[in-house]
Amino acid sequence: MSAPLSPPAALGTAGALSGATATAAMSTASTSSTDPTPSTLPPMPVSSGLPVWRQYMALAKPRVVQLIVFCALIGMLLAVPGMPLLDDVITAVLASVGIWLVASAAAAFNCLIEQHIDARMKRTAWRPTARGELSRQQALLFSALLCGAGMAVLYLWVNPLTMWLTLGTFVGYAVIYTVVLKPLTPQNIVIGGASGAMPPVLGWAAMTGDVGPESMILCLIIFLWTPPHFWALALYRAEDYARAGLPMLPVTHGNEFTRLQILLYTFVLFAATLLPFVQGMSGWLYLAAAAVLGARFTQLAWQLWRQYSEALARKTFRYSILQLSLLFAALLLDHYLRPWL
Repeated sequence: MSAPLSPPAALGTAGALSGATATAAMSTASTSSTDPTPSTLPPMPVSSGLPVWRQYMALAKPRVVQLIVFCALIGMLLAVPGMPLLDDVITAVLASVGIWLVASAAAAFNCLIEQHIDARMKRTAWRPTARGELSRQQALLFSALLCGAGMAVLYLWVNPLTMWLTLGTFVGYAVIYTVVLKPLTPQNIVIGGASGAMPPVLGWAAMTGDVGPESMILCLIIFLWTPPHFWALALYRAEDYARAGLPMLPVTHGNEFTRLQILLYTFVLFAATLLPFVQGMSGWLYLAAAAVLGARFTQLAWQLWRQYSEALARKTFRYSILQLSLLFAALLLDHYLRPWL
């Protein structure tokens, strides 16, 4: 999900490619085989030696799923006025388990679909499907079992609405984004980001049985956060994406244009993070945290736009994760402390 939680137009000119191919063919004999070129695939990694259970765990992308479940949990807790009762806690635990299982299933399905793409990218070549340590059939069965188990938990012990919303999120990420959007348009992360922004809505629905405007505000924040977060990563991984044939924004429109888009999105994101205060969901504690966190993200985006460096792009990417985590933590803290402030 992380969407997650995320979100692809194939590029290249036939003439340029054919010219490059001809040049490469004529120079092969005189060029060392160790010379790196943009079209050279990374060497196939040797077996990791990991136990099979750890290979399956890697398919589920646990670190990504943790952030998805965290955002869903924030939605659950904010949906309950005051301190949660025992029944609320039980529902939240079961909903978290169900969402975790389905999000893990989506991650495994993503690894299955992108097996050959992952093998071409240094960042993902370690994955068990890319190495060939787990077969496509094993990955598909693993994904199906996780998805089925998660759906059952949500339907039987939470509510049908949460199950259908979670299933829709699975389809949005695993199918619409991974299969359709990612290889086709540089706006993949923008359009597909809607799926990654759903966890707070899932959490809210789990506790209330409906989708309120408050949950949609949280969804909007993640939706607007996703492009600058992902494009900061794509800036210093552009060669990887180009090698894999994926039309990410830095590949299709260049480094400078991408940096400008990151900056513009941080402006809009800053405004969106103030909506919980404007809507009455939060108080001054959250407002202060949102202002400080948003100002820092905007500052990093401004510096990145003015002068690019790989170190700064990495710093911006890492900070974006910290910003979202602290922003939602501040929202939760404000929710419980507000009666005494």
